[in-house]
Amino acid sequence: MEHHVKDLSLATAGKVRIEWADGDMPVLASIRERFAAERPLEGLRVSACLHVTTETANLMRTLAAGGAETVLCASNPLSTQDDVAAALVAEYGIRTYAIKGEDTQSYYNHIDAAIDHRPHLTMDDGADVVGRIHADRPEVLEDIIGGTEETTTGVIRLRAMAADGALRYPIISVNDADTKHLFDNRYGTGQSTIDGVIRATNRLIAGRKVVVSGYGWCGRGVAMRASGLGGNVIVCEVDPLRALEAVMDGYRVMPAVEAARECDIWVTVTGNINVVDSPVFEVLKDGAIICNSGHFNVEIDISHLREKAKGVREVRPLVEEFTMPDGRRIHLLADGRLVNLACAEGHPASVMDMSFANQALSAEYLVEHHSSLEPGVYSVPHQIDEAIAALKLETMGVRIDKLTPEQQEYLESWQEGTV
Repeated sequence: MEHHVKDLSLATAGKVRIEWADGDMPVLASIRERFAAERPLEGLRVSACLHVTTETANLMRTLAAGGAETVLCASNPLSTQDDVAAALVAEYGIRTYAIKGEDTQSYYNHIDAAIDHRPHLTMDDGADVVGRIHADRPEVLEDIIGGTEETTTGVIRLRAMAADGALRYPIISVNDADTKHLFDNRYGTGQSTIDGVIRATNRLIAGRKVVVSGYGWCGRGVAMRASGLGGNVIVCEVDPLRALEAVMDGYRVMPAVEAARECDIWVTVTGNINVVDSPVFEVLKDGAIICNSGHFNVEIDISHLREKAKGVREVRPLVEEFTMPDGRRIHLLADGRLVNLACAEGHPASVMDMSFANQALSAEYLVEHHSSLEPGVYSVPHQIDEAIAALKLETMGVRIDKLTPEQQEYLESWQEGTV
């Protein structure tokens, strides 16, 4: 198949939305303009497994402008925007394999279609393409010079592969860039997660007890936005440093089972499995809402919930109500998948502007430097991170000071001391 999308007739509407997002992505637009002139990716095949959204479409346009032959598939079965997928095929000529709500078999068929492209570069959001290549499709490794990874969960998988000596090519962790995780994870995940909860449930956040599992950058963002809307935030953590930080930020911190007795809305953002499980289900308040904004739908033990419930019904789109044996009702959003993309539109374009600028420039860096890189996980070079921050400030009309030669010399000297 040259593509597999829901309906090509949606392309016109998708193009309008892609252009709308592009208006709030000036950094990526400036990179696209340079790429079109310099063609740094000429002749390279790129297989991308990312959320198929308006922002991703603008990244694909940028890679194509740089000369890349790009194939895109979805990195989550519920994150695809079908009109965007149609527009990528019909309006921009980018082979796309993604349908919102696709089953597991279709999801992996689409990943295999991207791998069939025999990429020189991979772009992942969750490391499903990298994992599939190493486990089942090693014949394509000979063409690959490098890859990038977008999200925390994927980086965890890749570092485990590297530690086991299994990773066969260099991959840049876009997630580690300051212009990614400080903004995308905190402000993007924070706003879009709460947006997804509100769109799915139409529940007021003010006055509710909002439990956040995980106080990394994503958890900080969710807690901050929930608190800003008047929610009473409780944080659950296993890391004492992050738990201490949450306390100092003004939130209550407690074990999950204690939090469950108070919880109105629960959001998991840990990247781990069974964060909300049997002991929590047994004491959750009647009417509690549970959802996940981590990459995979493993943070909530959904199989156990289905096994124990005496009844399940859909009460709103993407809202399932599980009635427990004692009559309590637990509401699960989006089958435990990314609530910000399944129930809303994902991160705002202005933060993805920086994240996808990192993707584009990291791809260019790999083309230039792959021969000197051993297999492993690498951070985005600081000069790329700094350049993106400077470009973003410029597009926002913000100016900053520069060090004087005297100040620069002082910072580089060890002779100066107390005077």
